[in-house]
Amino acid sequence: MAEQVESICIPFTHTYDQFTTFFYDGRVYLSDTSYPIGQCCVDIVNMDEEVLSEIDRCVEEFIPAARKLLMEKTNSAVAFAQEKLNAVWDIIFTMPVYRDLNMNLELSYHSLERLYEQKDKWAQVQDVHSEGHEIYERMIDDLVHFANRVRALRLQLRIMTEKYFESLKRRNSATYGTAYSTFYADMLRTGALLFGEDFDQKFSVEIDFVPMMRKENEREFFVAEKTTFNYLHDFLRTEFYRGLAIGNAPRRCHNCGKHFLLTAGYNTCYCGNIAPGETERTCRKVGAHRKEAQGKANRSPARVEYDRTYNRLKQRKVRGKISADEWNAAVAQAMQVLEQAERGELTDDEMRERFRKF
Repeated sequence: MAEQVESICIPFTHTYDQFTTFFYDGRVYLSDTSYPIGQCCVDIVNMDEEVLSEIDRCVEEFIPAARKLLMEKTNSAVAFAQEKLNAVWDIIFTMPVYRDLNMNLELSYHSLERLYEQKDKWAQVQDVHSEGHEIYERMIDDLVHFANRVRALRLQLRIMTEKYFESLKRRNSATYGTAYSTFYADMLRTGALLFGEDFDQKFSVEIDFVPMMRKENEREFFVAEKTTFNYLHDFLRTEFYRGLAIGNAPRRCHNCGKHFLLTAGYNTCYCGNIAPGETERTCRKVGAHRKEAQGKANRSPARVEYDRTYNRLKQRKVRGKISADEWNAAVAQAMQVLEQAERGELTDDEMRERFRKF
């Protein structure tokens, strides 16, 4: 039995493109941390767009170095490419999900250097017909698309929660299922126009069912679903839909504009964080003293301008005047303006001027 316990408790280490999570009893486990299922999606939606923009910038600097490495094949070229890649890791590894995983930093921050030291593997990378070269190119391509895949996922979650879930009178797995069926049917018709590809929610993961030991009682075990992912956006989709299945979903706070996780059985529109401009009162307490706006007639000026901007951008995308990536980026930026305005960070004139630029 001692040997069994020891094998179960061996800590997992993770890399950017291969990490393992555990799902059990309404929670997702990331190394030593666990959250209610759906919280990781909330954290990603609330993440500042500037984080993704900075990832794009660092990847753009890494790509020429990675290409140059294939031609120069010198220690200095390896060191330079590794430095540029590490700048990407510095940002990605501080993102939600990655920041809670026990990342294999030694491997990640020296991956190119180690690859270059293994002459047989490096020879494969240089052979354009080899599997090694294909893996190298896929690594570059995945980094190029990383930020936009997260943007597309964030946009999908915002559209679903704002346009399909917000009007729900009850919040549970059944009502989310009904709303999702409407969303799903709409996306089958228009997903290619909005996201640049057919709407498809299937992807490949590795699933294993394993015994896990409770921290509070090392003599007690439970069966957990161990799931290994190769892409962050695949994990987020899995977590989001698992959340819906048990009645958890993100919702945008009607006071501060940030998203929070609304768990099964509750239907509040205010989060439990300290409200903007307050030192102790939460948005929930502030909201209890305000009459909640109902219907379009009572939309805030910022919401009116955002809806106009969203519809304008949607028409441009449908007509082919902007690409899927441009659509994703523009709507994400417009959402940022809406959230800033509703937090009181922009005057009405500033808000309208910002929206006019889209």
